[in-house]
Formats: sequence, C-alpha cells, structure tokens
Amino acid sequence: MLYEANILAIIVFVALVAATIGFSFWLGARAKSSQAYFAAGGQIHWFVNGIAFAGDYLSAASFLGICGMIAFYGFDGFLYSIGYLAGWIVALLVIAEPLKRLGKFTFADALDSRFHSRGIQAAAGVSTLIVSLFYLIPQMVGAGTLIKPLLGLQYWHGVVLVGTVVVFIVVTAGMVSTTYVQFLKGGLLVLFSLLLTVMILFRGLTITPPEKLGREQTIVQNIDGRKTIDGKPMGLGEGEFNVQPVGHLKSLPEGLTSSGPVGPLRYLSLIAKSEVEIASGKPTKQDGVSTTKIIPKSYTGTELLTPGNLPAFSGIRGDKLFAKLDFVSLMLALFAGTASLPHILIRYYTVKDQAAARKSTIVGIASIGFFYVLTLYIGLGAMVSGTLDPTDSNMAAPLLAKSFSNILFAAVSAIAFTTVLGTVSGLIVAAGGSVAHDIVGGFFGVKLSEQQTIRVAKIASIVIGIIAIRFGLAFEGMNVTYLVGWAFAIAASANLPALLMLLFWKGTTKQGLIAG
Repeated sequence: MLYEANILAIIVFVALVAATIGFSFWLGARAKSSQAYFAAGGQIHWFVNGIAFAGDYLSAASFLGICGMIAFYGFDGFLYSIGYLAGWIVALLVIAEPLKRLGKFTFADALDSRFHSRGIQAAAGVSTLIVSLFYLIPQMVGAGTLIKPLLGLQYWHGVVLVGTVVVFIVVTAGMVSTTYVQFLKGGLLVLFSLLLTVMILFRGLTITPPEKLGREQTIVQNIDGRKTIDGKPMGLGEGEFNVQPVGHLKSLPEGLTSSGPVGPLRYLSLIAKSEVEIASGKPTKQDGVSTTKIIPKSYTGTELLTPGNLPAFSGIRGDKLFAKLDFVSLMLALFAGTASLPHILIRYYTVKDQAAARKSTIVGIASIGFFYVLTLYIGLGAMVSGTLDPTDSNMAAPLLAKSFSNILFAAVSAIAFTTVLGTVSGLIVAAGGSVAHDIVGGFFGVKLSEQQTIRVAKIASIVIGIIAIRFGLAFEGMNVTYLVGWAFAIAASANLPALLMLLFWKGTTKQGLIAG
C-alpha cells in the first residue's frame, strides 16, 4: 500500500514534536520583553540566523511541491527553484543592510522610518497579513498531505494538528523559539536531502518490467464524499483500496536494463536518453459527481528535461506572446517576491548589526542553493521510482524515501513536517507582530506596554492560526508550490516596489508608499 501507519514514523514524529514543544517552554521563560519576543533580542549569531533563513524559506512548497512538480513535469518544476533562489541576490545586494538599519520589529518599521505615518503602518500591516495568510495556505496543505502516510490519519487531522502545535510554539516563546526551530529543521532538511540524493545515485536507474507498468485507473467521488477506485471502495481502512503507484522507467540508452551506481552528471545524461512513463489525471464534474481518469503516458527524457511540460509553462514552446509573458511574469514574481516576504524580512532584526545581516544572508543563499540542486535529483529519482501517487504530487519525496527504507521514510516525513512547523511559526510571528505593533499600536494609536503588546500579538496569532486551518481545509489537493506563487506575486507587487522607492529615491512620498 502507498499509505499505511508506520510505528517507527509515529515514534520519530511524536519525539520531534514533543522536543519542539519542550524547547518552546524552555525558551519561553527567557522571552520577557517585546524585543525578545519579536526579534529574539537581536542577539542571534549570524551563522545560526543564516541556517534559520534556510529553515524559514525552505517551506512545504520547496520540499514537497518542487520535488512533486519535477517528478510529474520534469525540468519545469526546477524553474521554480531557480526563481526562488535568484530572489536572494536582491535580498543580499539591496535589502539586507538597509533593512537592519531602519527597522526594529516588523516590515512596517522600515517602511515608516522616514515619515512616521499611521497610513503607512496600516498599509504595511495589512499587506503583511495578506501575504502571510496566502503563504500559510500551502503550508497547511502540506501538513495535511504528510499526515496520511506518516500517521495513517486523514488530511484534516494534519491541518488541525500543525495549526495547534505552531500556535503553541509562537504563543509560548515567539521569535526565540521560532529561530531555533527553523535552525534545526533547516539543517536537518539539507542533510537528509543530501542523504536521499546519495542513495538515489547509488541505486542508479533500472527498467521496470512491462507487466509492472502503469494501467488506467478511474477514481469517482460521489456527492456524499465517498470515493471508489475502479469500482472498489477507496480509502485506508480494511477492505478499502488505494491508487496504483506510477512513475516508471521504460527504457535506458546503450541497451542497458540497469545502470548501477552513477555520478550526478551521468544520472542526468541517462535520464535524458531514456523513456519514462508518468500517469496523472484531472477531475471532471457532472451532476455533483467527480471523476478522475488516471492515464499512463510515455515521454522521452529529453522532453522532460526541456521546459514547457507543465500546463502553466506550455506557452514557452509556442508562438503566443501572452503565453510567454505569463511565464516571464511568474519568474519575475518569484524573483522579486523573495526579498519582500514579511516573515523573511523580520529575520534581519534578530542579528546585532548590518554586517551580521549580510553574512547571515550569504549563509542562507549557500544553504538554499545547495538544497535546490538536490531537489532536482530527488524529483527525477521519484519520477522513475514506481512510487508516485498520481492523485497527490506533494507526496513524491516522502514516498521515494519509503522505497529505500521505513527508517528513511520516517526521518524524511518527520523533517518535512518540521519544515511546515518552522515556516508557519515564522509566518504567524510576522502576522501577529504586525497586528500588535503596526495596526493596534501604530494605526489606531493604542498605547500598549511591552507585556500588553506581546499579549495582543499572542491573541492575534491564535486567530490567524484558526483562519489558516480553515483555509488549509479548503485547498486540499492543490500543489503547494503553485499556491506559494500567489504569496510571492502579492509580495513582489506590493512590498518590494515600496521598499525600493524608500531606500533609493529621495522623491518618495508617504502618499506614494501607501498607494503602492
């Protein structure tokens, strides 16, 4: 079965979550001031902050979504990685040092440093909330997706669980706990992705026998929510059936049936000259009944390593101008969005000076860049592993790990779950801080003591967590990388232009910043 509860995975998961909660309790006793709660006292070491950058930025979209996109669509998924990484150049060369110099707690601090305008604080606060909520949606979807193979529970259990745990982390210790959770999960994510890549290269490539290749499957969801697959009840319980895994290698070049261990370049060369079978399907609805036909289709390796397979990128190969502009627009949003995500920007306030901000950005870029190279091999490895779930591209990496061993599956799934915890923690800290500091204290002018500011932020964090859970339930089944693109587009169009104008144009006015 693709999905079944695994005792080892449960033990690893429970231990990791328990350790995280205990750590939050311990650190919470040290976060008494607003400076400690919102910015970890500004005393985080630049190397720790750099890895925490990676832990904050490498979200469910980076690990689950990109690996899944590469597994189903080839190089197109990797284009997202390129866009995500390229944006860090803007952060390093343009944003890092000025933001540390101008701000204190939130994105609005920097934006309002010159004008001290309630309108700017309100606009920046609302922008932070909107971007954070849009970024929270894919993290919650990733949590629900992971809970199915990890604990054998339903999707909604995962969404509620991660929302509850993260709100607890944020409410107990704020940015102090969030920083070290992100540091831990960032380091573990890169380490285990490297381990998984090494195992992929060591296993090499092997042809799937013809009798084990994919077949057409039909999934029907009735009005009452019950699902069947090929006429049989679909689910995780006894007497229920699940989808047949897909993703097979039909042929290898040079008459090979198996390559044996290979190097990184040889692996890509063999994939390019091979034939691969992938199956997926889109649901169609009629009279309230949803039907999904999963049909296997063969591709050459060259096709899969050439941009244009993902429906959103199909215009790259055509002659239509607007289709090409759509692609350029997406890449621009990914490029410009990175340096204007509120939960990333507030990390610059956790180090002591501008030099530390710059050095932590360099560490973050190195970690993130190395990880994204690894996602290419993980995605391609999943593509030919025979373990893909055709109904959920987000499960490509964990199911690939499961094909090696349950121990690796347990570790990768638990780390992927902490990836969600770390990113959601950062988002809720940013959003809660914005409500307390920018909207309540700034726009409405309510005079709050440090303890009252922290209390308002904690209450806001609980409310935002509940909203995130609701959105996570509503967007079940969507690829998390696609969803993250929404947040990047909003941040790139609203936050970055205003920030650049403030930093580099003396003619900037408060009316212009508010309108932007």
